[in-house]
Amino acid sequence: MSRNRGVVYLRPGKVEVRDIDDAKLEAPNGRRIEHGVILKVISTNICGSDQHMVRGRTTALPGLVLGHEITGEVIEKGVDVEMLEIGDIVSVPFNVACGRCRCCKSQDTGVCLTVNPSRAGGAYGYVDMGGWIGGQARYVTVPYADFNLLKFPDRDRAMSKIRDLTMLSDILPTGFHGAVKAGVGVGSTVYVAGAGPVGLAAAASARILGAAVVMIGDFNKDRLAHAAKVGFEPIDLSKSDRLGDMIAEVVGTDEVDSAIDAVGFEARGHSGGEQPAIVLNQMMEITRAAGSIGIPGLYVTEDPGAVDDAAKQGSLSLRLGLGWAKAQSFHTGQTPVLKYNRQLMQAILHDRLPIADIVNAKIISLDEAAQGYESFDQGAAVKYVLDPHGDLTKAA
Repeated sequence: MSRNRGVVYLRPGKVEVRDIDDAKLEAPNGRRIEHGVILKVISTNICGSDQHMVRGRTTALPGLVLGHEITGEVIEKGVDVEMLEIGDIVSVPFNVACGRCRCCKSQDTGVCLTVNPSRAGGAYGYVDMGGWIGGQARYVTVPYADFNLLKFPDRDRAMSKIRDLTMLSDILPTGFHGAVKAGVGVGSTVYVAGAGPVGLAAAASARILGAAVVMIGDFNKDRLAHAAKVGFEPIDLSKSDRLGDMIAEVVGTDEVDSAIDAVGFEARGHSGGEQPAIVLNQMMEITRAAGSIGIPGLYVTEDPGAVDDAAKQGSLSLRLGLGWAKAQSFHTGQTPVLKYNRQLMQAILHDRLPIADIVNAKIISLDEAAQGYESFDQGAAVKYVLDPHGDLTKAA
């Protein structure tokens, strides 16, 4: 009998925790990988990106084990693993990366060229990302472990801050990447679209990078209230369809230095209907000439639930001419987590970045995952952290 259990996608709107195959030192093609490790999962988070699949907005197939935000303990390793030992506690970047290809060597690990036969870039438990088994489970396999894994320097210290450190696998580096690519620096005025966990992580990143003002826009009143509670300027998008005017009420002008799209392709407009390009177009409108736009929000190549045939293929109606005329810079794509996670770990360990409180982390058991997905989908102002073995409860 398998000792492993995990969160399995069954059909749109339905996930279930069930027995899954034991983790093995094998790649998706069945080949043994001596460069990999097996982790006992200490914490694994529910991500907004997972929700896109669960809502049926991707081509994910039933039976997919979900989860790409993983922190764990090494319990088995291949003979080629040299830098890690049994018992080490590590953060797993959501990017599966080989460390050897051209992109990995330049730290562009979000588009590794070898771990996914169908396209550049791999990830755990995600559609079209190479078939790597997800980590919303008790145990998970990680390949190329010496390259991919970030070892925490002290076990006891790590466990005392595990609620924060669990955010290193995705949302904190993703928010930070968005802020960096948006050109945030000392004295910047910043607008973040979306007050979910990634938006809050982007706002926290903008603050630590020296922004003078950080505004967050959303329709969700609870999320806006939490954003205000942790020190950001809330912009209630339900009040007006003129975003620039609302920004001007805060900073005195209708433009900002830097804008960050933490919403992605399921964006909605002031009228309530889905408008997949509206955030991108708003970003161009409210970002100053020669300003920058970071886009950590997810955009997909196939969306079976899109509002029109073009959007089903990832083709959106963008006012690119406006961005061109304003000489703006845009940056998209998966975050290369390894570029940032060590520095962000240091900021957490030295009490510079209380990210768990900022994103309102809430610990639940693995068996409560389905309820967590449902609550998160309804707009709960929390970041759900799964506790597969009860280790987080013990550490609290």
